[in-house]
Amino acid sequence: MAALGKCFDPTGARHGIPTYPWRFAPDGLATRRQLRARGLRPGGQPVAAQVLRPRYRRGPLVAYLYRLDKAKPVRLMTDAKRRALACAMRARRTCPQCRTDAGYVIPASLGVCVPCAYPDDQTAA
Repeated sequence: MAALGKCFDPTGARHGIPTYPWRFAPDGLATRRQLRARGLRPGGQPVAAQVLRPRYRRGPLVAYLYRLDKAKPVRLMTDAKRRALACAMRARRTCPQCRTDAGYVIPASLGVCVPCAYPDDQTAA
């Protein structure tokens, strides 16, 4: 429990901003993921607080918190952005060697689709 005491700083005297232990943040604050789940975004507001989760061998895990009352709705995706995203995903699925759509994202470790990376294995099957 001593580790939780190091993470509790509601005034921000030690860490510079109000700090709470993991899962002990007050109501009205949320992380980016929690905001997104509610259909909100921070909207340019500064970080209101943080939660810390102590770890033994590395530094603590930090999650920044934003105020719910200052959050704005998520912007809708435009048609142009949707087309650009589809084009980018199509490029990630297209094999540079055989120029076919693999149906999956080409692994960066291979650089080409699986049949092009292992041609001997495909002919034996």
